[in-house]
Amino acid sequence: MSKTPAFNRRAFLGSAAALGATSVVMPSYAQQIDPYTGQPIVGATAGATPDAGAVQYDTHANQRHNISSFRAQDWRPYFDNLSNGAILCDLTSRAVHYWSEDETVYRLYPSSIPVSEDLTRTGRTEIIKKVEGPSWAPTPDMKKRNPEWPDFVGPGPDNPLGTHALWLSWQYYRIHGTHDTRKIGRKSSNGCIGLYNEHIKELFELSTVGTQVLLI
Repeated sequence: MSKTPAFNRRAFLGSAAALGATSVVMPSYAQQIDPYTGQPIVGATAGATPDAGAVQYDTHANQRHNISSFRAQDWRPYFDNLSNGAILCDLTSRAVHYWSEDETVYRLYPSSIPVSEDLTRTGRTEIIKKVEGPSWAPTPDMKKRNPEWPDFVGPGPDNPLGTHALWLSWQYYRIHGTHDTRKIGRKSSNGCIGLYNEHIKELFELSTVGTQVLLI
């Protein structure tokens, strides 16, 4: 009886952009511990690390990974031009597309998306600031919903913004990394778009202040 080959995160990170494939990512031991309580994460609190736009990981949300719709796109249906480059955040396929201004670079990344419609914002914006090693603070609404969350988290492995963050012109909205890889491909944020740290680092280097962004 033959064994089914196992997909791992390393293989996914190396081939997702080219093949449009997804894989199942098993959380590491560190990701099974809530960094603020030191307690094991179980049930509905899984992924309870606060996210820059997120409630905790929603175990009841639709967890499909949209394999069929995770595919390369052309920029022309979405942008008039590629001035300063362009980023398309497709909430349906849970994917982020990037095109460089000279059309020599195209990237496709899996992403996390807002956990509910009322936390979702769509439309056109742009990158107004780039921060490596960002700090994080909950918005007033997040703090009301989650009073136990800390008021501030500095850069580091417990930071919900991961290693890099791109500020959008909309207040509180970011495209950022995450140390909790279970969030990617899922409804797990309060409005922001999350990427693997490896991917946000690359997008951070490719994009500039002024890069166009469209959320659909």
